[in-house]
Parts: sequence; structure tokens; C-alpha cells
Amino acid sequence: MHLSFSLSQMNDKTSLTLPLVFEKRQHERCRPDEVGATNCDHQTTNTTSFLKTCFNGLNALSGVGILSVPYALSSGGWLSLILLFVIAAAAFYSGLLIQRCMDEDSTIRTYPDIGEHAFGKKGRIVLSIFMNTELYLVATAFLILEGDNLHNLFPNIELQLSGFIIGGKECFIIIAALIVLPTVWLDNLSLLSYISASGVFASAIILGSIFWTGAFDGIGFHQDGSVPLNWNGIPTSVSLYAFCYCAHPVFPTLYTSMKNKRQFSNVLLLCFILCTIGYASMAVLGYLMFGSTVQSQITLNLPTETLSSKIAICTALINPLSKYALMVTPIINSAKNWFPNHCNKRPFDLLLSTSLVISSVVVALAVPFFAYLASLVGAFLSVSASLLFPFFCYLKISATYRNLGCEMLIIGFIILMGAAVMILGTYTAVSEIIEHL
Repeated sequence: MHLSFSLSQMNDKTSLTLPLVFEKRQHERCRPDEVGATNCDHQTTNTTSFLKTCFNGLNALSGVGILSVPYALSSGGWLSLILLFVIAAAAFYSGLLIQRCMDEDSTIRTYPDIGEHAFGKKGRIVLSIFMNTELYLVATAFLILEGDNLHNLFPNIELQLSGFIIGGKECFIIIAALIVLPTVWLDNLSLLSYISASGVFASAIILGSIFWTGAFDGIGFHQDGSVPLNWNGIPTSVSLYAFCYCAHPVFPTLYTSMKNKRQFSNVLLLCFILCTIGYASMAVLGYLMFGSTVQSQITLNLPTETLSSKIAICTALINPLSKYALMVTPIINSAKNWFPNHCNKRPFDLLLSTSLVISSVVVALAVPFFAYLASLVGAFLSVSASLLFPFFCYLKISATYRNLGCEMLIIGFIILMGAAVMILGTYTAVSEIIEHL
């Protein structure tokens, strides 16, 4: 999330985490959840056109991951770009399998529903835990991104408080949290959802601005990279690539909203092709511009005095601020279910949301490493949600595992690849975080 973002939905309140554009109003279906509280599934009438579904899909797949793909290419070398296409193809295929799972039962409307249909209540709980954790860490990464880029713009800022000196990056993380805190208190997030729907346009603006900086502002594209393949950097590289394709929990909402559901596979194909072209273009441009010196976010390499660089940096700053509340609201709603006697009391809601923001600030200050945190999310959570879980659920629901055929071999290969990425990528990310603490 990535991400992106918008990244994904965590619980039944699916529509809160993705600013979908529909042609008719949504309605709700309420049912008791596993802890006895009442949850409302936001169901969309199936009137969304092909083009609007494509826009929603592109927005779901377009996120802050585009800032880190040059660093991913730098870590793995030129040949690691092949892994971007492999991850994209596997994620596209798992998206198709989500559609097949939903076709098995018309009552499946959200991602946790698929887990429950395949593995019962435990499946729903496991998927919910992974999705909530992913949303929380992506929201935390937003704060780190804000701190990094604001500190890059204003490097001499620091705060002295009661004899303690707070560095510039830490100051900006706290300031960013104070800015997003009122948005977390809001009951109606519809305005923010449509602001954050600019994710696809933000990615295009950043890509265009960086191309302009390289072509016309004196940087050029002269860095060719000396190592075709860096095996030591492959775990980080592939983890960051996986971070770019973590929108699968949103796909059930896209599918149920479509007027013509038979076109959903075409929607996925178009969205994955366009987003992969964008990610690959950014990776190549950034690596050609800065080579092995490219940082975890390419905006940190840009000269701050040129107009094109300022446009790219400001765009990268505004988008996460508008998406933060959309990321954490499903977590807050899920947490309310544990306190059914207090969930409708305004002071309790404010305390819960404020505590969540404070905790994410603490994590951002303790682990202020955007690339390593994004690698951890990509390797452990995105791979699980976008590759492993859809395949396991499909195998259970369709009983394909009983027949050893071509499809089963392909699924088995992707599961093994995903497990390898999850293990190696998670180990590498955790090791890097511990080393830099």
C-alpha cells in the first residue's frame, strides 16, 4: 500500500479504504460479526462502467511504491527488472483467481468473505489480521515519507524542547501526524476519498516531472549501472516490487460494482499493463539518472531548486496526507468491535483514533527507514495478501488441488516463488532494520 494505495481493505468496511467512483449510491447490509457487534458491508450497486472500473483499478494499484522502484532496480541490478514483470504477472493471475472465487458464491462481496468461504471464521480472522497490519504499516510509511521529503526541502530545521534537541526529520514526522490527526477524527471521509482518488494522476505527474528533470534540467540519463545482477540485493528488490502490487483486497469491490462482470478480466489486464509500464519507466528513468546513488525515494535525489522537482516533491507530499485517514479508518472500525459497549461514544472514538496515530508516530520515529519498512510490508504482507492467500483460497474453494494438471503446476510454482520471496525478503528487511537501529 501499494498502498497506494491505495492499498487495500482490511475488514468488511471495504469502501472506506478505496475512493471508488460509482454511478449510483451505495447501500449497506448489516450482520453480526464474530465478536457480537454489528458490521455493515458497504455494497455497491453493479452499475459501474468499464472505464470507471479501470480508473478505480489504476488508482488502487498506483501508490507511493512508484517512488521506490528506482532504488529496487539499483539494489538488484538491471536484470532484476525481469522480476518486476514476473511479480506483475503472478499478481494479475491471482487477481483472476479472486474473481473465480467470487463466482463460486454470490454472497462473497469482500476479501475477508473469500477467506471465510474457504477456511471458515479462522480464514476471515487471519485475512483481517494481515490486512490490518498492512494498512497500519503503510500509514506509518506515509509519515516516514513525509519526514524524509520535508527534511530534504528544509534540511536546517530542528526543535529544542526542554533541553532536548529533536532532529529535522523527526520534527516533520510529528508535524505530519498533527496535520493528519483531524482527518482521522472525521466521521465523513467522502471528501478525502475523492482527493486520494488522484493517486493515478499523482503517479503520472511524478513520472512526468522526473522525466522533465532528467531531460531538460541538466541531470541527464548517463548512469548505466555497473552490475547487471546483484544477488545480495535481490531480496530487497523483489520485496519492493511486490509492495507495488498490494491492491488485491480491493478487487472484490471492483468486481461487485461492475455493470458487466465478464469484462473484469479485461479491466485487470489493462490496469496491470499500464501500472507495470509506469513502474518500469520510473525504475529505468531513476536508475539512468542517479545510478547506484539513487535513494529509497527518488524525490530525495532531486534538486530542490528546479520547478519540475518541486512539482514532483509536492505531489509526493500531498497524496499520502490525503490517504492516511483512509488507511487507518478500517483499523479503527475493527478495533471498535472489541469494545461494543463504547463503540458509539464520541469521546471513545476520538481516544481510539488519536491513540492509533500516536502509536504510528512512535513506530515511524523508532524505525524511520522507508525502504526497509516498505520491503518488510512487500515481502511479508503484500506477498501473503496478493499471491499466497488468493491461491490457497482458490485451491480450497475450487478443489483444483485434487487434479494434477497444468494449472496446478503453475499455481504450485507461484506459491513456491511467493514463499521464497516472503522468507528471504522478510529476513533481509528485518536484518536491515535491526542493523540500522
